[in-house]
Amino acid sequence: MTTAKTPRKKSKTAESVQPPARVLRRFRLVFNAIKAHFRSVEKKAGISGAQVWALSVVRDQPGIGVGDLARAMDVHQSTASNLLRALIDAGLVVSGRGAADRRAVQLQVTPKGQRILKKAPGPFTGLLPDALQRLDTATLNRLDRDLGRLIDELGIDERGASFPLGSGD
Repeated sequence: MTTAKTPRKKSKTAESVQPPARVLRRFRLVFNAIKAHFRSVEKKAGISGAQVWALSVVRDQPGIGVGDLARAMDVHQSTASNLLRALIDAGLVVSGRGAADRRAVQLQVTPKGQRILKKAPGPFTGLLPDALQRLDTATLNRLDRDLGRLIDELGIDERGASFPLGSGD
């Protein structure tokens, strides 16, 4: 007995979709992957993705100060301070004063902070920074130039560039 196949609806292939829609779909893929990663981090670690990143930097660089943390995360110093305040209040990081310079704050991860990092899924920097680190220079330069044109077209205030993704800021 032969069964008749019902014709399948053709889905739009990437080639048949107009370039703006294709690019929009790609942005959606990136943003949705980032959101899913941050949801997973918060669910497993109980803190934001940006806090996990800051905590991992402090763990990897014991004694680091706020300014160096801000540079390591490429964020404004006030943003790093806000992230740290939450980590200190939660008992995940402690701050002390340096022996040589009593004004300098030195940060250390607590055992509780270490346990949080063990629960948190990587990469601690987040999916996007991690992927960007793996791209070659030519690709990064092209992305930088092309995204710059998009930012100009959108008329975006670039001050938002100093807030990490997943920080809730």
